[in-house]
Amino acid sequence: MPSQPSRHLEVVPNPHADRDYEVALEIPEFTCLCPMTGQPDFATIRVRYVPDLHLVELKSIKLYIWSYRNEGAFHEDVTNRILNDFVAAANPRWIEVVGDFSVRGGIKTVVRAAHGKRPEI
Repeated sequence: MPSQPSRHLEVVPNPHADRDYEVALEIPEFTCLCPMTGQPDFATIRVRYVPDLHLVELKSIKLYIWSYRNEGAFHEDVTNRILNDFVAAANPRWIEVVGDFSVRGGIKTVVRAAHGKRPEI
């Protein structure tokens, strides 16, 4: 059976919870719909986080990102929702989510949201 989109982010134990280190994810195929026009919006979503006790499992991230494909969402809202969902799932020491949206209507949007205090690495 093929995979289905899901809003559930799975976590796994961090095997190096005793150390600060950064995980960087780049998701260049993010799509959602403009809530005003219904037209597609395209973005690269960048997530950088310093895990605490848990890591976010990569396949669940793919399915989570896919879940936005047919949903209307403002750029600012979707970037902050992704941040909130990562924090709720894994409670990282620090996290930053950047939504780097393609030009539409002559406007390029980059939204940056962060949570926690970034440790020195």
